Amino acid sequence: MTTDEFRALALSFPETEESSHMDHPDFRVGGKIFATIAPDGMHGMAKLTSDQQEVILRVAPRVFEPASGAWGRKGATMIDLEQAAEDDVRHALSAAWRNTAPKAVLERYD
Repeated sequence: MTTDEFRALALSFPETEESSHMDHPDFRVGGKIFATIAPDGMHGMAKLTSDQQEVILRVAPRVFEPASGAWGRKGATMIDLEQAAEDDVRHALSAAWRNTAPKAVLERYD
């Protein structure tokens, strides 16, 4: 998967906007970040819960890994874009979007 493909998937979720912080792209719903593209352009990040992260690490351990430090322990999950299958990334981004979207946004799209 390329960064452009990751970007397209992230932007496919309702009310998502691309922005940036710390000089790299991020994807937000309701003004809150749910995914990013790492500065190296080789990795993405999805903001999962710890439980979601645990499951996805079992499903595709060569593709997903916890982000370093406290962020990773709280569910921030790095995605090796070169190794990633579109369906796995879509699943992770969908979960991250749902985790982050305000209740009113979720109600409009459920």
